[in-house]
Amino acid sequence: MRFRTFFLIAAVAVAPLAEAQRLQYPASKKGDVVEDYHGTSIPDPYRWMENLGSTETVAWIRAQNAVTNGYLEKLPYRETLRKRITELWDYPKVSLPYREGGRLFYRKNSGLQKQSVLYVRRSLSGAPRVVLDPNKLWPDGSTALFGYAASPDGKHLVYAVSEGGADWQTLRVRDLTTLRDLRDSVRWVRFSGIEWTNDGKGFFYSRYPEPPKGKKLEAALTGHALYYHRLGTPQSQDQLIYRQTDLPTWLSIGDVSEDGRYLVIAVYRGADPRNRLYVKTLGDPMEPNISAPVKPLIVDDDAEYTYVGNVGTTFYVRTDKEAPNRKILALDVRDPGAARWQTIIPESKNAIENVALAGGQLAVQYLVDVKSELRLFDPKGNPAGTISLPGVGSVFGLSGRYDTPELFYSYTSPLYPTTVFRYDHRLKQSAPFEAASSKFDVDGYETKQLWATSRDGTRIPYFVTARKGLTLDRSNPTLLYGYGGFSISETPYYRSDVPAWLELGGVYVTANMRGGGEYGEAWHKAGMLDKKQNVFDDFIAVAEALVREGYTSPEHLAILGGSNGGLLVGAAMTQRPDLFAVALPAVGVLDMLRYDKFTGGALWVSEYGSPSDTAAFKYLRAYSPLHNVRAGTCYPATMVTTSDHDDRVVPSHSYKYTAALQEAQGCDKPILLRVETMTSHGYRPTDKRIAELADQWAFAIANTGMKITEAVP
Repeated sequence: MRFRTFFLIAAVAVAPLAEAQRLQYPASKKGDVVEDYHGTSIPDPYRWMENLGSTETVAWIRAQNAVTNGYLEKLPYRETLRKRITELWDYPKVSLPYREGGRLFYRKNSGLQKQSVLYVRRSLSGAPRVVLDPNKLWPDGSTALFGYAASPDGKHLVYAVSEGGADWQTLRVRDLTTLRDLRDSVRWVRFSGIEWTNDGKGFFYSRYPEPPKGKKLEAALTGHALYYHRLGTPQSQDQLIYRQTDLPTWLSIGDVSEDGRYLVIAVYRGADPRNRLYVKTLGDPMEPNISAPVKPLIVDDDAEYTYVGNVGTTFYVRTDKEAPNRKILALDVRDPGAARWQTIIPESKNAIENVALAGGQLAVQYLVDVKSELRLFDPKGNPAGTISLPGVGSVFGLSGRYDTPELFYSYTSPLYPTTVFRYDHRLKQSAPFEAASSKFDVDGYETKQLWATSRDGTRIPYFVTARKGLTLDRSNPTLLYGYGGFSISETPYYRSDVPAWLELGGVYVTANMRGGGEYGEAWHKAGMLDKKQNVFDDFIAVAEALVREGYTSPEHLAILGGSNGGLLVGAAMTQRPDLFAVALPAVGVLDMLRYDKFTGGALWVSEYGSPSDTAAFKYLRAYSPLHNVRAGTCYPATMVTTSDHDDRVVPSHSYKYTAALQEAQGCDKPILLRVETMTSHGYRPTDKRIAELADQWAFAIANTGMKITEAVP
């Protein structure tokens, strides 16, 4: 099927930039706050915006949104674009299933539902039954359904809900027979797993103490701890399992082994992948000893140690200990000393991204120049074959049980909608769990992997998706996306909104900068702490390569990134404002001198460094987007996006940055702020997500000189 381009406008460049000359931004009061950092005085005139709920801040946000909406409403193609993205979004999507008690649990969205519905099947071919429909419970999407876990006996389900999708969660328990909720309520859960004991009588979870009244969205976090909740009892009686009392900003997260005999506790220093492992021997899984002592397993915290699973007393652990690309260890929990560790799967030239113990085998996902490969090994580490993937793309997530001959995995690429596959170990074949089918004709498009050279000579991969036979005359509106941090691998994947850009002749690019995990821990370390500037250099190098290769020019180039990627966009546009036409920093970390003062910001010190440290202050100050805005500079047309319930990267980052840019802007290009309500860092109900995406693309179209024609792609 071919889909007709939906813009019926003559072939002219869209350039409503004159509108920017008439924009009247709300007044942003400047205070006289000055902070002393190691003898250096740094003004912070917009400190008052950190008081998120104040009358003054709320009024300023309302006024900013009014200006932004007024600008966007005048774009003649905004609504048509929203309709097209809605069409592209409207196809069934399923999450990765997981099996518990012989049944399959998964979430599915029929297409445009605000949130995905939770289903269960008694067998692979069985009829799905609705377990929980958040769209009926919260029709406006203001409350989000997050994680869930079924009890091993199949009687109950714990599910997590959050107001506005914030990181704070409340756990509730549902009877899987009656589909009614019990009275159990567990509050102030955050950065947590949900792990049942095999007797089905209770579960482990992690939480913080209750935050100060009225400050739950911005208060700094300390005192994370692991608890056990027994069904039918009040939370006040929950048993404390583990807390790192001498390290109050560290995280403690539990994982019950598949056989129910062990509780493995991973302890993290915030976002640092290096961690410790502890173990509690529960004993008889049907009569677990919750009060058994917690014993050290691996406590050097000199590397990453991720528990994969166990076979009896043999524990499998993924680690980068003396292996930056990671390897798989086996150790005996009864005698876990490092001298007795066995390397089951050694490090190779390709980074290990993910591992699952499923179907009696180890399924290992490798990244080969950012593209996924799935290989199988037996429990001794002997190669047992490769799982063929549909093409060159990405695997997101592995799900399976050691005692069940199957593996579920998600596959995607820029032109292949995310699809869940089930691999049958007996038949050695994969088949879609529920096939995905988008409303986009991919035949006329292609994705290429290219390479740029960063300032220090490092080769940086990037993926370009565009129409086949694209003319490389530097005239193509191009959007460049990146992240580059926290060892997160930004592999190529399908986005339902991107085809709307491609159909208009746009180019979509994903860059793989240092700071991510695409090439293992060495790649990550090369883009963190005092080496963070490498990330920005890598991103700029990709942008320059796109210009040099003829894909685009600075007049047609837009950049986008969220969270740490918002920092990336903020740094790139302040360091090279001449290189970009449009900047779209989303929920960004933009004030690097105060990021650690709010919510979980202190957890990121291992990635960024602390401004309270003299050496770290110098490099943080050197690239902090907020502190590098220069008066009279012509910055790209910018639309900053954030959410009022973002309690991960507090929206004051975006508020202060927008105010500084609006005051400093030295040309007529617009500087806008778009604040979404009852949403958070990563959560939007479908309708609000589509609306925000349509606004971002419309803004990019308006400011990259895109020529819109009536055409058939």
